[in-house]
Amino acid sequence: MGIVGVDIDHAASIIANGGVVAFPTETVYGLGANALNPNAVAKVFALKERPSFDPLIVHIASAESINLLSSSNDPRVFQLAERFWPGPLTIVVPKSTVVPGIVTSDLDTVGIRMPNHPIALELIKKSGCVIAAPSANKFGRVSPTRAEHVLKQLPEVDYILDGGRTTVGIESTVITLDEEGFIILRHGAITHSHLAQVLKPSGAHKPLKGLASPGLLKSHYSPNKPLYIAGETSKPIDPSRAGYIAFGKKPEGNYKRVEYLSETGDMVEAAAHLFEKIHAFEDSDVEYIVADPVPEVGIGIAIMDRLRKAAYRYK
Repeated sequence: MGIVGVDIDHAASIIANGGVVAFPTETVYGLGANALNPNAVAKVFALKERPSFDPLIVHIASAESINLLSSSNDPRVFQLAERFWPGPLTIVVPKSTVVPGIVTSDLDTVGIRMPNHPIALELIKKSGCVIAAPSANKFGRVSPTRAEHVLKQLPEVDYILDGGRTTVGIESTVITLDEEGFIILRHGAITHSHLAQVLKPSGAHKPLKGLASPGLLKSHYSPNKPLYIAGETSKPIDPSRAGYIAFGKKPEGNYKRVEYLSETGDMVEAAAHLFEKIHAFEDSDVEYIVADPVPEVGIGIAIMDRLRKAAYRYK
């Protein structure tokens, strides 16, 4: 059984010695290993049951690590880092030769970010490693926003560093750059309008080689109970057997249980609570889950991306 604790020195020692640690970031909990140790990274893939074609994001504690991990010195990367790091933005850049192919699924690019969480940053510094870390859950399942969510899905992990509930609640925005500007690969809390304050968006819509970013599959974030989006399913719904994830307003129908993402319609609050509410229903006695759609503006684009991927397998 995995050990849950708050000993950062112990967690850092495990990472430094080739082990795997679940740790909090501001987005979700990550499952981390020394990114430059292929054997350690292989343990992450094995624990998650993650396919080898899905690349990992490398977490750093200093912008100087960009020079270690990237073969490019694009000044725009440092512009973005200065504005958004530490924070929930991953930048995909050409990788250097020190990055093992297992981290990047043998692509010639690597995703890098600096998490905005004191425990994560201290863990990276104390371990002396840059840390490759996907979300700390079984592949395709609901992302964890608490240590107990990790323990539920990955009890065999070497150590779970408990930092309480995460604040952002959904995975980082992932972008890549071309000659024109930025391209969003995965939506998150850093939105198109935030990025456009620093760089121009690219007009390119060309397909990228392979899966350049995590979270690009059609089915992802799925609970072990069917999840449907209100207004986007033709399945008959019996409210007395269902849990409802509400946004702002009370749902019509006598649902067995109702959980609110945000009673005031606050999008940031809704994102922070999304996975937590799905976990709560997954662990409850409801038979299936119905979720309110949210307006697809700003961070609402990221929320709906997660909901549609969570619901995809139950169509």
